[in-house]
Amino acid sequence: MTTIYAISLSAFGLLVGTLATERPADAAEPITIASTGGAYDRALKEAWFDPFTAETGIPVTIVSATNAEMRAKAAAMVKAGNVTWDLYLEGEIQAASEAHRLVTEDLTEFCRQFSTKADLASNACAAGGALLQSTATLLAYRLDEGMKEPPRTWADMWDTKAFPGGRAFPNFDDPWRVLAAALLADGVKKDELFPLDVDRAFAKLDEIRDEVTVWWKTGDQSVQGFRNGEYDLGQIWLTRARAMKNDALPIGWSYEASFLVGDRVAVVKGAPNRENALKLIAFWLDKPRVQAKACDVLSCTPPSTEAIALMSEKTRQSMPTPEDIKTNVIVPDAMWLNANAVMLLQRWNNWVR
Repeated sequence: MTTIYAISLSAFGLLVGTLATERPADAAEPITIASTGGAYDRALKEAWFDPFTAETGIPVTIVSATNAEMRAKAAAMVKAGNVTWDLYLEGEIQAASEAHRLVTEDLTEFCRQFSTKADLASNACAAGGALLQSTATLLAYRLDEGMKEPPRTWADMWDTKAFPGGRAFPNFDDPWRVLAAALLADGVKKDELFPLDVDRAFAKLDEIRDEVTVWWKTGDQSVQGFRNGEYDLGQIWLTRARAMKNDALPIGWSYEASFLVGDRVAVVKGAPNRENALKLIAFWLDKPRVQAKACDVLSCTPPSTEAIALMSEKTRQSMPTPEDIKTNVIVPDAMWLNANAVMLLQRWNNWVR
């Protein structure tokens, strides 16, 4: 999701959580994993990290950062030869990029052990990292008792008369989904979306810019903006929308306005606790119940079909159907996006500032 950026990283000394456990005398130092914080980390901690620590005696420390900060920090550590992280989360698109390969370990050999597991998706383990989950970036909206019909499409996001209220969009080093939404709102057909018509997308964004009340940089910020009433319609991650619904917030979402995205967990080159980090990844891929528990909370699709079967009926009903995926959900062109990442970010930064 691919260039290295100069970003202030002073906040990286803050540890979001350390999983406490009584460790045997010969246990390794804690595995350090960088993630995006908030409800997402809490779900992974409860479903994945805590059971792993209980079984192995190996603690897991979570460091919170934005995606852009994680990329920059990992690159800086590798370049300096002073790596303190073992793992970090990366988007599915960026995990296929050259920039990602320069700072992460190639897991091809490690992945061979999972190639015969019938329950795992074919892309569950790849050179750029192990697949944590697939989900969507989509249109979410505040449920209103007087709402006759909810917004369904990106065109509805732009229709401020029919659907009044503040808007929210992401603003980090991955602007393609905002541009794509603008093009779909402007009438571009799904199968003609890529390559993105960047000029047309920015022209469409000009129409709604003054209505955007939240330009969120983290998933937690998108949650707080909704919770505080700062926006009524937003482009956010399904995992965060589902977490808000679990907290009884009045939120709904539409798969008719959605993009398929996913997260991978990657090993930083020179990771100080490489072997234990690989054990943590293997624990995820080998344990359908662990995947199911996390995705029950986050409404994501785990890499194991056995995990999907273990998820609650309520969660499975909230996931996109095969017809949704076929008809509505946009699968991004990762090759084009990686090849044009520098241009897209430069254009975005010039427009959004």
